[in-house]
Amino acid sequence: MSEVARPASEFYTDDFATDPYPTFAELRESGPVCLVKGPRFDSYLITRLDDARTALTDPRFSKDLYGPDQHYLRIFGPNSEALNRNMLNSDPPEHSRLRRIVSQAFAPRRIEALRPRVAEIVDTLLDRIVPHGAADLMHDFAIPLPMMVIGELLGIPEADHQRVLDWTQVIRTSGSSKRPEEDRAAVQEAQLRLHHYLVGFVQAKRADPADDIVSDLIAASDREGRLSAAELVTTTFLLLFAGHQTTADFLGNATVALLTNPDQLALLRGRPELLPEAVEELLRFDGPLPVASPRIATEEVDYQGVRIPCGSVVGVVINSANHDPTHFVDPDRLDITRERAPHLGFGHGVHYCLGVSLARMEAQLAIGALLRRLPDLRLAVPVDDLRRLPAASPFRGLLELPVRFGTPPGP
Repeated sequence: MSEVARPASEFYTDDFATDPYPTFAELRESGPVCLVKGPRFDSYLITRLDDARTALTDPRFSKDLYGPDQHYLRIFGPNSEALNRNMLNSDPPEHSRLRRIVSQAFAPRRIEALRPRVAEIVDTLLDRIVPHGAADLMHDFAIPLPMMVIGELLGIPEADHQRVLDWTQVIRTSGSSKRPEEDRAAVQEAQLRLHHYLVGFVQAKRADPADDIVSDLIAASDREGRLSAAELVTTTFLLLFAGHQTTADFLGNATVALLTNPDQLALLRGRPELLPEAVEELLRFDGPLPVASPRIATEEVDYQGVRIPCGSVVGVVINSANHDPTHFVDPDRLDITRERAPHLGFGHGVHYCLGVSLARMEAQLAIGALLRRLPDLRLAVPVDDLRRLPAASPFRGLLELPVRFGTPPGP
């Protein structure tokens, strides 16, 4: 059978942006697949955990958006290829080739060696805000922290961090303005500037390599001929954007979740050894990537009795799957002592998050430092007044996170 279509306007609302989880529960109850009719393209949404896990490994759902059918045109638009034709939007064996090269740069030993430096960056950022008693935690902490970390890893000069961050934030906040044409023009301009910068950056690293990931990728490419010049640029963009965007949004979401669940906040303050479990639960509870990056049905697929036509865009709703009551007891409750369950916050299958070790380390160090150094941290506005990314955004995060805190006790 075909799924009954629902208009995207039901989802692209302020209420949905504030709290999408009642809608996700409704979708899970209504059926295994939901067809959403969008302004640019339609999507078949998969919302239950078992179905989501299966779909993320189903070879009939392709990640290759840049093949002969050029599916990227209706999803990302005509200017995306220069930055987005990377391993995230590819299938094996192409994906396997690219990931094998890049994964060497994210070896657990290399990432763990970064822990003292990441802790130093966390404390440096907090040193700047602690004396003021108030801050915008997104602007002052959650966004710059992962940018500084991934910037150093890639070898981007510190003097360039801010302008690179500015370009990525234009892309991240797309749809936030009330002028769609101006918004699209700004995104296109940011993409062009970022692409131009990364081309020059990769060329500079080729001429003057250093101890960083991009230099390593260039060396591997030159030695084995496995990465083209264009692939070096698109891979650098993927590592840059993925390396800071989702972590920044996660830190904002996690802080709000803790501040609006004071029992869990008090428990974590009293038992900081629960931080690893708390990070996993916070990611399950309100993750930064509500829907996995798009897939394309390469043939007509009968999915749990629903016909998904060939060429359809398929969206696996991670944040719905992570609230599936058949797998999580009382899933809409934050519980940092919850027995660790196999949530999909880092994905599943061959596209499982490559930077998972780095993301976990940053999250644990950042949240631990916030609780240690800002013991009376609280929201400066009612939670319903927080400004969020638009509902149509592929990310779930905050535009601002105003907080207040008193002067903490001495060291």
